[in-house]
Amino acid sequence: MGAANVIPGVSGGTMALLTGIFEKLINTIKSFDFTAIKLACSFKFKELFEHIDFKFLSAIGIGVIGSILTVARILEYLFEHHALYVWAFFFGLILASVYFVGKKIKQRSIPVFLLFAVGTAIAVAIAFMEPAARNESIPYLILCGAVAMCSMILPGLSGSFVLLLMGNYELVMIEAVNTFNLKIIIPMGVGAAGGLVVFSRLLSWVFKKFHDQTIALLTGFIFGSLAILWPWKDAIIQTFPKGDELKEKVVGYDYALPELNTETGIAIAIMLAGIIIIALVETLAGKKTID
Repeated sequence: MGAANVIPGVSGGTMALLTGIFEKLINTIKSFDFTAIKLACSFKFKELFEHIDFKFLSAIGIGVIGSILTVARILEYLFEHHALYVWAFFFGLILASVYFVGKKIKQRSIPVFLLFAVGTAIAVAIAFMEPAARNESIPYLILCGAVAMCSMILPGLSGSFVLLLMGNYELVMIEAVNTFNLKIIIPMGVGAAGGLVVFSRLLSWVFKKFHDQTIALLTGFIFGSLAILWPWKDAIIQTFPKGDELKEKVVGYDYALPELNTETGIAIAIMLAGIIIIALVETLAGKKTID
């Protein structure tokens, strides 16, 4: 989930859904309630850890944080030198995810197909939005944290891509993470924690009441996000002054069809590797039962 959330266009929620922990994850996050606060204030830590399923959350948290701290550095190099192959790999991952997540729908109906179409349309519309300007103000960073975290746990909606649209992807995921800039990380963390607790309660209720419809909408989000991940594209760069310096930001992409050459062959092979990895993850997840 941590590795997925670092990539603009890839959702950690998709990985959680594929590995079978998604509903358990949002229900566990929902356990951060008044009971948890009461137990913490009473120093009843054993009961608190049982209430919030600390063992499960700590395992997820360690994996996510460790992956973000390591993958952010690796991706900085890969995007600079091998961007086509990175996009191809994650295109394969998400393409396979559409099939395996869609399989979780128990009964197909007209509302299910309509919600799939709505989810696809929303994700495609988001893909073609123009990114905002970079903003380092504390209230805006808190808002970025809340919105990005809600997106991170929603399959098909990428928290990193939302940060890209809000203008702060490079500031947060590259600069702040790599330099451990607490002036950026702390307000982002505050917003993320608040957004996560509130949104998880809503998502848990929706999942229980409208399971198939929710899966259909999320599958549409995942399918539509493929527009962001199409490997054969060139970034449209806009230059703007900031103080005495000239800054650049990505405002969109020029999409193209692949050429018949060795580079394209390698990219397609990497894409297939992504598809195979998701198939293996789904197979392994099917053999496990989350208590």
